[in-house]
Amino acid sequence: MDYRDAGVDVEAGRAFVDQIRNLVHSTFRPEVIGGLGGFGGCFQLPTGYQEPVLVSGTDGVGTKLKIAQILNRHDTVGIDLVGMCVNDVLTSGAEPLFFLDYVATGKLDKEQLTQVVAGIAAGCKLAGSALLGGETAEMPGFYQVGEYDLAGFCVGIVEKSRMLDASQVQLGDVAIGLASAGVHSNGLSLVRKIVSDGGFSWYDTPDLLNGETIGETFLTPTRIYVKPVLAALKAGLEVHGMAHITGGGLPENLPRCLGAGQSIKINSGSWNIPAVFEWLAKAGSVGAEAMYNTFNMGIGFVLVLPPHQVEQAITYFQEQNIPAYTIGEVVTGSGELVGLFT
Repeated sequence: MDYRDAGVDVEAGRAFVDQIRNLVHSTFRPEVIGGLGGFGGCFQLPTGYQEPVLVSGTDGVGTKLKIAQILNRHDTVGIDLVGMCVNDVLTSGAEPLFFLDYVATGKLDKEQLTQVVAGIAAGCKLAGSALLGGETAEMPGFYQVGEYDLAGFCVGIVEKSRMLDASQVQLGDVAIGLASAGVHSNGLSLVRKIVSDGGFSWYDTPDLLNGETIGETFLTPTRIYVKPVLAALKAGLEVHGMAHITGGGLPENLPRCLGAGQSIKINSGSWNIPAVFEWLAKAGSVGAEAMYNTFNMGIGFVLVLPPHQVEQAITYFQEQNIPAYTIGEVVTGSGELVGLFT
């Protein structure tokens, strides 16, 4: 017997690494030292920082992977993987420097996983982050053939004096919501239950989804906000806090950027809620509170800034083709969102 008899093909693993080598190299920044294939990825810190602070983040894609595997479409979930990590790091004001991935599968399918890595590379380019390395684990008997799971890890950098940590947020500051690209990568277990219990097919095209299939709609990748937000900061936009709206929606994530004794009064109806959320609410008979506590409801990222910066911020992001809305104001409170359901 050998390792192949146990279901692990070492030669296929080596061939896979060779196949993705150019994808990985296409993401490299000047600070990358060495290439793919070492035991560790090496990265030299950028120059020009007086007190550099490294900010790290890790996340996965969750059960959105089930939809990709059902539809045999694997080119977008890698973007989700990167987006979930780099958008988190961005909330500290950090620039993502490099990214690592972990891919586990039952049996290595080079074509399938090359699509996945191509998505990861595309996400890294959108974030300006180097895909520094990763790990592919073939685990027969743990995952079924055709199944895989993903995890991502990123490291960013920010000047200590410019790092956002909630202490800068002031009463009277305004919350600007940046539009999401759909559900992103949260709440997909509920999505899958609605589709299953409702007798829908992933290939159905409900009227509310404007001609797209249900599957296409929910494989729309997470929007990556890194480059436009960092460019705004460098241009002088005075941001006091930021929040990435992921699992738990606005109620769980927006208060995380506030200081003690602060809440946000929400301007109900101040932003456009995409039709996909209306479809979910109707198809699954999901109430408003459950919707807001599960999904981003059309707001994927929030910036908190002083009132005199609001008009400039909204104009800037709209010029970047990211719809932006004044969604609330910082008020005295204990971390709740006031008026979200009124």
